[in-house]
Amino acid sequence: MTSLTQLPGIRVRSENPNHHLWNNHGTWFLHYTVHPTPFTKERIRRSLGTKDLEAARDRRDRFFEQLATEARRLINAPRKQVAA
Repeated sequence: MTSLTQLPGIRVRSENPNHHLWNNHGTWFLHYTVHPTPFTKERIRRSLGTKDLEAARDRRDRFFEQLATEARRLINAPRKQVAA
């Protein structure tokens, strides 16, 4: 998860390899918080569809990598010119 630390909105604790993971009766979930506006937040829990911890870590890492890739794409996208 080293490339994730470059994104200011994703917090990763290297001392906790299970960060953002939550076990609900044997099934691993991804648990994170988004802030759609500066005044609101939303907690998201998504099933990772596995009971295997190593698979859950891999799926979590792939999810956050995809999120980081999309964020970089949006940042680097050309902006439309607006008439004054």
